Amino acid sequence: MTRRSVILGTGSFLPARRVSNAELAQRVDTSDEWIVERTGIRFRHIAAADETTSTLATGAARAALEAAGIDATDIDLIVLATATPDQTFPATATRVQTALGINDCVAFDVAAVCSGFLYAVQVADSMIRAGAHTRALVIGAETFSRILDWEDRATCVLFGDGAGAIVLEAQESDETSGRGILATRLHADGRHNDLLYVDGGPSTTGTVGKLRMKGREVFRHAVVNLAAVMQESLGAAGLVSEDVDWVVPHQANARILDATARKLGLPPEKVIVTVDEHANTSAASVPLALDTAVRDGRIKRGDLLVLEAMGGGFTWGAAVVRF
Repeated sequence: MTRRSVILGTGSFLPARRVSNAELAQRVDTSDEWIVERTGIRFRHIAAADETTSTLATGAARAALEAAGIDATDIDLIVLATATPDQTFPATATRVQTALGINDCVAFDVAAVCSGFLYAVQVADSMIRAGAHTRALVIGAETFSRILDWEDRATCVLFGDGAGAIVLEAQESDETSGRGILATRLHADGRHNDLLYVDGGPSTTGTVGKLRMKGREVFRHAVVNLAAVMQESLGAAGLVSEDVDWVVPHQANARILDATARKLGLPPEKVIVTVDEHANTSAASVPLALDTAVRDGRIKRGDLLVLEAMGGGFTWGAAVVRF
């Protein structure tokens, strides 16, 4: 038996405002056909003026806690992945902590853009395995609409707002067949900064900045890196592609999802796809997709999952989980 982080529950939260491609086409020079053909995206959710990353994250956290059947006060660790924090500091995780009524627990943010949730999972898992914590909230939450250039049709159509969360608990689990996080692998290569970045920051421009991306180059790197890290994480767990029940990928682009699945020899029906409904929600996309598939009954207890993502930096990673 080994100490492992087991997923007790999942949750998600989306802003009420749901924006179609047709509605977006009234604002920028684009069309529903153009967006769907190139990305697979049909809708995205946009935060209202009174919604922030922390309010979305709190909604997702409450849903995950309810699904897990535990009280917020049972949480002793919050790791929140975001590239769009409420403030430069303090950490958005501390605002979620306060909103949940937790007076004292470890709470901090992780910044790895679209890979942020995978980074946060490994951080929380490592702290749980080390015996430092027993129950953790791991959250991915974004309000990317706040950093989009709404005159750049190549990027503004791709992103949306939202949050997803999981509750992890330390449990003694069988080494080979038990539930829990079996393996994670993370990577980064800062040489590719100029392919996907925000052109501002406190220590450079003193402004928030806007998202900039060279889509064709990002696509090429994404397919290669994601297929490689998924194989790497499966190998670390002593498993192969044929063992996988579901791939829960970062929801960046339907073409990337299809190409990655083909590279691994996986049938498309094993890939959870929500990009059509949510667009790219950066760090929130993997937990959002996970919660969607858990709640609609596709993902069941005992299923073997591979979670994967790649984002600006570049950063990328994958986790193998027995749900």
